[in-house]
Amino acid sequence: MTAMDLKLIKMVSDHYWIKRDTVVEKLTFKGRTFYNKFEKVQAPLTQSIISQHLKGDITVAHSLINKHNKVENIVIDYNGRDPERFYHKTQLLLREEGYINFTAYKTKTEGHLHVYIHKGHTTLQEAIQLGKMLSMKLASKQPKQWRMFPNADMPNEYNILTIPYEVYAKERGASWSKHM
Repeated sequence: MTAMDLKLIKMVSDHYWIKRDTVVEKLTFKGRTFYNKFEKVQAPLTQSIISQHLKGDITVAHSLINKHNKVENIVIDYNGRDPERFYHKTQLLLREEGYINFTAYKTKTEGHLHVYIHKGHTTLQEAIQLGKMLSMKLASKQPKQWRMFPNADMPNEYNILTIPYEVYAKERGASWSKHM
C-alpha cells in the first residue's frame, strides 16, 4: 500500500483513533450502550503512525466526519464471504448511479472489503441519505452483508474505520463513463 493509495481516501488527519486492549469509553446513544475500544488521539495522523499500523504493531482508525460535520467518503463495510461477487455488483450499481470515483480496500480480515465512494465535501445528513439509498439498491440484488458509513444509528465515535491494508480495486472516471 503506497501513500498515494491512502491519499485517495482524503482521511481526516488532525486526529486519529488507536485501538486498546480494554474498553476505553462507555457510551449511551439512542437507548443503546456502546463499549468503545478505540481511544481518540488529538495529534496529527502521520505517515510513521500509518506505517506502524500497516506493519501490524498498532491498529489505527480514522474518522469519516470532520469537525465541520462534512464527509469526504461514503463507505460500504462489506463483511461477507464472496468479495469478488460483491465488488462486481457494487461496481455496476455505482456506475449506474453515476459514481465514477471509488476504491475498494482489503481489511485485516480475509474476504472483507471497505468500498470508499469518493463523494467529496458532503454534509453528514446528505451522506447518510445517499448511503441508505445505495444500501437499499444493493440489497435488492444480493443478501445484505454490509454496513454503510457514516451511519446515523451510531455515535460519531463509531463512525470510524480502520485504515485499510491493501487496495483491492479502484475506479477513477474510467473511459466507459463517456458512453453513459
